[in-house]
Amino acid sequence: MTTATNNLPKRVKMVEVGPRDGLQNEKQPISVDTRIGLVNRLSAAGLPVIEAGSFVSPKWVPQMASSEEVLAGIERQQGVIYSALTPNLKGYERALQARADEVAVFGAASEAFTQKNINCSIAESLERFAPLLERAAADGIPVRGYVSCVLGCPYEGDIAAEKVAEVSAALLDMGCYEISLGDTIGVGTPEKAKRMIDTVASRVPLEKLAVHFHDTYGQALANIYAALQMGVAVVDSAVAGLGGCPYARGASGNVASEDVLYLLQGLGIETGIDLDKLVAAGNYISTELGRESNSRVARAMTPA
Repeated sequence: MTTATNNLPKRVKMVEVGPRDGLQNEKQPISVDTRIGLVNRLSAAGLPVIEAGSFVSPKWVPQMASSEEVLAGIERQQGVIYSALTPNLKGYERALQARADEVAVFGAASEAFTQKNINCSIAESLERFAPLLERAAADGIPVRGYVSCVLGCPYEGDIAAEKVAEVSAALLDMGCYEISLGDTIGVGTPEKAKRMIDTVASRVPLEKLAVHFHDTYGQALANIYAALQMGVAVVDSAVAGLGGCPYARGASGNVASEDVLYLLQGLGIETGIDLDKLVAAGNYISTELGRESNSRVARAMTPA
């Protein structure tokens, strides 16, 4: 078994999911130009990985329509990975044509959530990913695997950590280079998060794990700190705390990238990201959306 440690990682990779996971739940239309403007500002801030779009059916997630135009219009920075969510082989082919550097597939540790989200069982969802992963391997395109509802489900309640480990291991075995563990409804607390990571780490190496916490109950930063203590060195976040989940009632936004970066800097952990520029990116998209940033750090650093 993996045991908790206070030997925090010296460097953390922050994965910025705001332009995809953040914006997909907005009720208002968001222009391609605004989405491009956000990605460009995040690139300038030094984010190493930016999820720039999603190649799902616009019928289901209309805010992610025109992701091809976003990826075509951004100013690509050297060393930055621009990724996209791809639910199936058709989505993967669209992402490839749009020159996505890597793609992501989205599974869950909850049968009920999987049925509500993509209308199939967990086993069937993994089967759907198989041809995509085979094709990506042949093309040399890295694939990241998401596992949602790792600490709770809006339909099933508590989720067994063993189920999270099982799905994570299956995605790893299929060829995903990294597994992001998502607390989709934000119900996790630090000790529960540690136990879950401990169980998953018995099946998937810690260096291949990332965490993705929503802040519904205000626990995201505490959970991230707990994950860092476990040795996890990849953290997903969304600038300005954008987002939620269209299939998870009551799920508030992702943890704000600005708040995560402030925590990491305070711990002396390297990221290569400029906090002032990140705050500016969050303020830009918040202004475009007509509301205040959900980042407490951004609020504290922005003059009234």
